[in-house]
Amino acid sequence: MFLNRMINKKLLLKYPQFRRFYSFLTSDLYPEVKRGPFGVLNSSHIQTFESLLSKDRVITDKDELIAYNKDWLNMVCGQSSVALKPKTTEEVSEIMKICYNEHLAVCPQGGNTGVVGGSVPVFDEVIVSLSLMNKIHQIDADGGTVRCDAGCVLEQLDSQVAKKGLMMPLDLGAKGTCQIGGNIATCAGGLRLIRYGSIAANLLGLEIVLANGEVLSMMNHMKKDNTGYHLKNLFIGSEGTLGVITGAVIHCPPRPKSVTLAFLGLDSYENVLKTFRCAKNHLSETLSSCEMMDAESMVSVMRLGLNCPIKQNRFYMIIETHGSNSSHDEEKMAAFITEVIDSRVVTDGTFTSQPSSMLNLWQLRERIPESVVRFGHMYTYDISLPLSHFYEVVYETRKRLSKHGYSTLPVFGCGHIGDGNLHILIEGPSYEDEVTNILEPWLFEWTVRHGGSMSAEHGLGFKKRKYIGLGKSSSVVDMMLSLKKQIDPTGILNPYKVI
Repeated sequence: MFLNRMINKKLLLKYPQFRRFYSFLTSDLYPEVKRGPFGVLNSSHIQTFESLLSKDRVITDKDELIAYNKDWLNMVCGQSSVALKPKTTEEVSEIMKICYNEHLAVCPQGGNTGVVGGSVPVFDEVIVSLSLMNKIHQIDADGGTVRCDAGCVLEQLDSQVAKKGLMMPLDLGAKGTCQIGGNIATCAGGLRLIRYGSIAANLLGLEIVLANGEVLSMMNHMKKDNTGYHLKNLFIGSEGTLGVITGAVIHCPPRPKSVTLAFLGLDSYENVLKTFRCAKNHLSETLSSCEMMDAESMVSVMRLGLNCPIKQNRFYMIIETHGSNSSHDEEKMAAFITEVIDSRVVTDGTFTSQPSSMLNLWQLRERIPESVVRFGHMYTYDISLPLSHFYEVVYETRKRLSKHGYSTLPVFGCGHIGDGNLHILIEGPSYEDEVTNILEPWLFEWTVRHGGSMSAEHGLGFKKRKYIGLGKSSSVVDMMLSLKKQIDPTGILNPYKVI
């Protein structure tokens, strides 16, 4: 059997690292969530899907399905018995017509790189994987746009637009796996939001398949289109609950001819803020990214065999610039570093314009989550806060864990200081219900109370759905529910997620 219910549930809860070997169910771990009144998949449905897609694109093999049912953190796992792999919008439309008529719940799935369980089924939903919808239909170098399928992997998309002198405005640590449809569905921000904005700011057109199979084509290429309601915005951040994203038109800025990267060490968070202010003033129009990591994060990521190029510090920053004149940009970066070091705001620093060196430095930031997952269980929180409280929450988290007898658990703080998005990671030897209960909803309440958001760029998914009322008024939540009912009246699209 695919799902071995003989495995001790408590052991799987306590040791999620074993979940890669043993099967478990989200429905067992979260018994308060009940299956909705949806239809049950049968052999006739499978035959219908096979006649539509061909057998090789209808996945029913129990072992192969594990990768579609389970998230990469090994924290949630559905029990779907089929994953469908359409290649065209027309095929997605036909799939949705079948599921709508048969009242089968559907879980749209992209690269499955999320951290809140939004892209895997909770029960037996039909998985619709967009991975084969990976065609780039047009790159307009003059207009600075790309029209592509939702299953295009971000890194591959960036490499293709680079051939036309363009770049994707979005850059994420998971760029080698995440898909553009998932980026839109979660309103991804990434490393360079400070310069280029989120995916929402760069999305010109969108193609959606609704629950009943109807196709909404809004594949506009123009940067100015003020003809009526901007309906595409409804689907940005909707996490597959309103429709299946199948295509997009994205604004792509010119690829920078000059890139410089500074790696700095600082002895206090106050100096992190001073450095950020100085970077905005001195690097201004060229500033593309501003990242922060604490000492605990650096210790963790160095366990992967990476080397820090400067002496040990309390905090570290990566500051990147994009420009068009290398000598001018390097001169500005050198002057900036000289000033922050001479004023003793920065204790140590280096900068480079060599691609290989920049890649190595970026790994010190991007691979922090990997280092935690590799050596233990990762409790992860993606929040946004005003900069005055940005790192304060890390201190408060350590204090709260210590107060409840978990002082030995390391707490890491890293993130996008340029846009107020902090990632808090806690490493434990194994999963403990008690740790989660200590942190939730306390951490979310603290964040909202200090003017922030409990989800900065990963959405609510399954894990945060019950806290949607924090920071959102009842009237706003009611409006979301009303829109959901209007657009997906039978509720078959990604149930148990967001709201």
